[in-house]
Amino acid sequence: MSTPRTIICLLRNDLRLHDNELFHWAQRNADHIVPLYCFDPRHYVGTYNYNLPKTGPFRLRFLLDSIRDLRRTLLHKGSNLVVRRGKPEEVVADLIKQLGSVSTVAFHEEVSSEELNVEKRVKDVCAQMKVKVHTCWGSTLYHRDDLPFNDMSRLPDVYTQFRKAVESQSRVRPLIPTPEQLKPLPQGLEEGGIPTAEDLEQTEPVTDPRSAFPCTGGESQALARLKHYFWDTNAVATYKETRNGLIGVDYSTKFSSWLALGCISPRYIYHQIQQYEKERTANQSTYWVIFELLWRDYFKLVGVKYGNRLFQIKGLQDKSVPWKKDMKLFDAWKEGRTGVPFVDANMRELAMTGFMSNRGRQNVASFLTKDLCLDWRMGAEWFEYLLIDHDVCSNYGNWLYSAGIGNDPRENRKFNMIKQGLDYDNNGDYVGSGSLSCRASWEVTCHTLDPQHRSLSHANVCLGET
Repeated sequence: MSTPRTIICLLRNDLRLHDNELFHWAQRNADHIVPLYCFDPRHYVGTYNYNLPKTGPFRLRFLLDSIRDLRRTLLHKGSNLVVRRGKPEEVVADLIKQLGSVSTVAFHEEVSSEELNVEKRVKDVCAQMKVKVHTCWGSTLYHRDDLPFNDMSRLPDVYTQFRKAVESQSRVRPLIPTPEQLKPLPQGLEEGGIPTAEDLEQTEPVTDPRSAFPCTGGESQALARLKHYFWDTNAVATYKETRNGLIGVDYSTKFSSWLALGCISPRYIYHQIQQYEKERTANQSTYWVIFELLWRDYFKLVGVKYGNRLFQIKGLQDKSVPWKKDMKLFDAWKEGRTGVPFVDANMRELAMTGFMSNRGRQNVASFLTKDLCLDWRMGAEWFEYLLIDHDVCSNYGNWLYSAGIGNDPRENRKFNMIKQGLDYDNNGDYVGSGSLSCRASWEVTCHTLDPQHRSLSHANVCLGET
C-alpha cells in the first residue's frame, strides 16, 4: 500500500480560499493537505534603515483577524489552518520530519528580497530532505506570464505606458474554482494556537470611533465589504467622484488592507466589476477601480524589475538627493505637530487608526520629502509600521514616486499644503473633526515598541485634535 501524499501549502499574503491556486492544485494532487501559516519572528523586529518596529498594532490586529477567519473557513471545508510561531524554513523542516509523508511544499511567489530569501531557504530545506517544491503566481490582477513584455527588464518605467500595453494586449484570467471540500490534515497533527498581540510583544490598539476603516480582517469580511460597496449601496458607481474623500467608510473601496494580505483576490474584484457593469451600470467610476488595481500590479512588477533598488536611498533613478536625517523634524511629522493643519490631521489619523486616505498619503509624503527634505525612507518605514494595508511594493513604490526618484515622469512634483487643504477640506470638517486628543492612542502606539524603540517618541506627545 502506497504512503499517503501530503502537501504543505505555506500561506503568507494569500489568506483566502477563493481564487487560490495553491488549494486548487493541492486538492488534485494530495491525500492530505496542510495549510500552514507561520508567525515569522523576522516580521516583528526593526526596519532596515531606522530600526522602527516593522509590524504595528493595527496591522497585527487585522492579521490576527484574518488568520482566525481563514481557520473558520477551512474548518467548514473539512480542513484546518495549522499555525506555528517560527521561521517558515524551520517550521517546514520540522513538519517534514514529523509527518514523514510530505511529497511537496507549495507556496505563492513573492517579490521583495526578504520574502524571496524565505523562499530560497524553504527550497534549500526541501532539496536537502528530497521534497518537491511547487510555486504559483497569484497576487496580481494580470498573471505575470500573460504580460506583453518578453522580459521584466522591458517593463515600462511610466505607468501610463504599462497600462495601455496591458489593457490592449493582455487579459485577466478566469477565477480558479473554490473547492467544495478540502483533503483533511494528516491524522494527529496539532493545529496550533493563534497567538495574541501580547504573545508577539504588542499591545491591543485603542479603537477610535472616527476611523475611516473600522473593519476587521479576513476573507469573509472582504467579500462582505465588496457586496456592500458594489451591490448593496452602488457606491462603486460614484467611486471616481468620492475617492479623494477624507471622512467616512464609503468614500473609497477600502479593499487595500484585504488585498495586502490576500484575503480578497484582485481577479475576483475585476470579475465582480464586469458583472456589475452588465447588470447595473458601466462608467468612469467602475473603470477606475480597475485602474487602481493596475497601479497595484505595476508597483509589484516594478519590484520584480528593480529588486532592492526599491529600498535604496537613490531610488530607481540612481539619483543623489541631499536628504536630511533630522530626527526632531521626523518626530514632529510622525506625531502630527508640524504646525501645518492638513498634514498634522492626517498623521494623527494614521497614529490613531492605522489608516489614512489616498489624498492624505500623497500630501504627507510630499511634505516630508519636498518641504522637510527628510530621507524618504523615514516615511516609508513609518508607514510600514503603522498602516493596516501596508503592501511592500506599493508602499515603497509610492514613496519613491513622491520623492521624485521613482516612476513619476514629471520632475519636482510638489503639493501645496494650503491649497490641498482648501480643495479637499474646504470647511475644515476633517482637520477639525472630533475632540478626542491623540494621547491615548499615541501612547498605545509607543508602548508597542520595545525599550530600544521607545526613544522614537517624545514624552510630550501631541494633544491636538484631528
